[in-house]
Amino acid sequence: MKARPTSESLTGIPHLNGRQRMLLAAAAAALLFAVIFAASLLLGERGLAVSLPERSLAPSLQHPFGTDWLGRDMLSRTVQGLALSIQVGLLGAAGSTFIAAGLGLMAGALGRTADRVISWLIDVSLSVPHLVMLILIAFVCGGGLKGVTIGIMLTHWPTLARLIRAEAIQLMSAEYIQVSRKLGRSPLWVATRHLAPHIGPQLLIGFLMLFPHAVLHEAAITFLGLGMSPHQPAIGIILSESMRYLSTGMWWLAVFPGLGLLATVGMFGLLGRHAREALDPRSSHI
Repeated sequence: MKARPTSESLTGIPHLNGRQRMLLAAAAAALLFAVIFAASLLLGERGLAVSLPERSLAPSLQHPFGTDWLGRDMLSRTVQGLALSIQVGLLGAAGSTFIAAGLGLMAGALGRTADRVISWLIDVSLSVPHLVMLILIAFVCGGGLKGVTIGIMLTHWPTLARLIRAEAIQLMSAEYIQVSRKLGRSPLWVATRHLAPHIGPQLLIGFLMLFPHAVLHEAAITFLGLGMSPHQPAIGIILSESMRYLSTGMWWLAVFPGLGLLATVGMFGLLGRHAREALDPRSSHI
């Protein structure tokens, strides 16, 4: 009896498991980030200078992404804007992950009263739309890079905190944790020594899934004029300014920055999905 042909034998391409796909996506994301930051350092600020004789030029060898209505090189502006968005996304996602980890562990380790308070706080935070709360916090914090970053940190943690809380409460019923508590170990000791090592994969997946949301929300509020300063080369500002010139045929002002933003967000979203498949055994049953 002949063996049934597999996809590998038919295509000649080896099948990648979840961990290999995650590593491949991580390498691609790292390469994309390295290219963006290296290009931002190499191009520097010279491409952002106003040059009226070169204004509104279509893409060419000298200006691959064209120039805007002030003669500024769009490749330089796009690269600088993506680097700025990545910084905001990384800081915001890392801060949100830290807050979610702290509250989730506290809900599991400190008892029912702390769990009720934290659960109420999570429910209240989830009841308010992300963008509304983000805009208010960014405005109170003075706007700009600092305000937007703090706003993202304080608005993107509730969903991850709920997952960490559920995982921590489930772990608290384990026999070895019950033994530690009977031996007089403090809640802080139990949280840091027993609970924290087990939620590491969930925190990594949560960070990877929060990053694209942070970048898109930063671009959204900046597009509305409520985020970064107009003098900063943020992607949201570039896209907002380009809307006034699309009707004149200057399509490159929006297409290249938009594609760069989608590539960055899509790459990290793909990495997050592969990481969830590789690190969370339950994802295959969902």
